[in-house]
Amino acid sequence: MSVGLVADNEIETFIEEGWIEDVLFLVKTGKEASVYCCRACPGRGDEFFALKVYKPRENRSFRDAAIYREGRVITNARTARAVRSKSRFGRAAEFGAWAYHEFATLALLHAAGVDVPRPVRAASNAILIEFVGQGDEPAPQLRNVRLSPAEAGRLLEQALRSIGIMLSCNVVHGDLSAYNMLCSGGRLCVIDLPQAVDARTNRHAKSLLVRDVANVCGYFAAQGAYANPDTFAEELWDRYLRAKL
Repeated sequence: MSVGLVADNEIETFIEEGWIEDVLFLVKTGKEASVYCCRACPGRGDEFFALKVYKPRENRSFRDAAIYREGRVITNARTARAVRSKSRFGRAAEFGAWAYHEFATLALLHAAGVDVPRPVRAASNAILIEFVGQGDEPAPQLRNVRLSPAEAGRLLEQALRSIGIMLSCNVVHGDLSAYNMLCSGGRLCVIDLPQAVDARTNRHAKSLLVRDVANVCGYFAAQGAYANPDTFAEELWDRYLRAKL
């Protein structure tokens, strides 16, 4: 399958810079973006990369986007004015910022030891990241994995550990569930972070954290693991406020 599979000029950046040589297949598509498996160019250290291409602004819709944008700082004065005035440039810049925000968040969390795909390269409307899976076989979403109670308990610990490290980095995922965690080789990998919020500046951060923990614990409880989401979320937030994470 050729690179023509993706009707988006953003990937030319990755081809011209020698990151990818072919787009192999569509891994998944959603309301905001599509993810493709790509063959990496020789010498890049990986055989495959995942290419996440955000859909055109008019064709995508981030649910409750204003809640997630709260507290984000736009350092470029011209861009900030355009966003406030909701001009054509401002709307394009605002939605284009989701890709860069996700890339920066992945870089921060990966460096901190959170199980997220390693970020590789960013363009204005697409990001290139680590391909999570075995060979060219994508890792399944957690929701599609059947677990024993013992496996569920072990993976729940991994998931809660990731949530805790993210919060220590001032990050709350904001939409965490079994739909955006991958499971491969006993490893949980958190994905889909364009809406992640800064716990220092977003007044909805605690409620989003509570929801994330409830979603995760609810899934694993259904698989036979013991979970107490309310207690965990409250204790985690309290430790965060006291700088004890």
